[in-house]
Amino acid sequence: MSGKREPERVAVLALDGVYPFELGIPSRILGAADGRYEVLTCTVDGRPVRTNADFTIGVAHGPEILDTADTVVVTSMPPDYIPPRLPDEVTAALARIRPDARIVSICTAAFILAEAGLLDGRKATTHWQAADEFRCRYPKVELDPDVLFVDDGRILTSAGAASGVDICLHIVRTDHGSDLANTVARRCVVPPFRDGGQAQYIEQPVPVSGAASTAATRAWALERLDEPLTLSDLAGHARMSLRTFARRFNDEVGLSPGRWLIQQRIARARHLLESSDLPVDRIAAEVGFATGASLRQHLQAAIGVSPQAYRRTFQKAP
Repeated sequence: MSGKREPERVAVLALDGVYPFELGIPSRILGAADGRYEVLTCTVDGRPVRTNADFTIGVAHGPEILDTADTVVVTSMPPDYIPPRLPDEVTAALARIRPDARIVSICTAAFILAEAGLLDGRKATTHWQAADEFRCRYPKVELDPDVLFVDDGRILTSAGAASGVDICLHIVRTDHGSDLANTVARRCVVPPFRDGGQAQYIEQPVPVSGAASTAATRAWALERLDEPLTLSDLAGHARMSLRTFARRFNDEVGLSPGRWLIQQRIARARHLLESSDLPVDRIAAEVGFATGASLRQHLQAAIGVSPQAYRRTFQKAP
């Protein structure tokens, strides 16, 4: 026996008015993961589906593939295509999803999951422009419109458009580790992990022409995560006052400098836990946390597990 695992079956459900870009994301990203996923596209009746562009899309599958899917991705559509109540055929299609299957929404498809009652009592996100309407329609859902995606266990939701790339890379990272996720990102010429949340994309007043960026300072900080960087250090490198730097950083990234640093240190720590046998205390020092206890606290707050549990999970990944 070779021990080779069968690829995970991913069914992508295209609904009326689907955005063609978002529809193609799962196939492009998951399809670049060395055969780990079999990505199939379906509609609720097996017939061609209208897109929001000037063409329709024909698919090879109807809702029957939802019966055997390990992961189901529901892709997005413009707000005016979102039905006030789910058509019977959509409800029937969603009912075919296995109880243990992972369900993922891209952008406004969170409305479909919420209308089906799948998000009640859960954390979720959707496109920031649709957040107010979503809250009004689905008060039982704990909406966070500032993040790029939410992983709430069996159900994952993502924000607008390209956040579908982020959530698919997150799936690869969760299932098979950072090395493969980074390889997929390079193949698709996308960043393996985007800084901040969708708050950075919310419409803001146009900055003063010629205003300096904090990008160079962020790159500088990433090379020095093992050092005890302070806001003064960052502002000094950027040659800005503390107040100006903090404001500009938040405008560009959608996070405060302190939160961003913690996020980057956690990301680096996760990579080391997955790819090395370094002791937790050594990893903490490598990424700039004062102690192993500090790393444990931050990792628990970020993803809900200890470093040891996280490492065990990824050491089992093929």
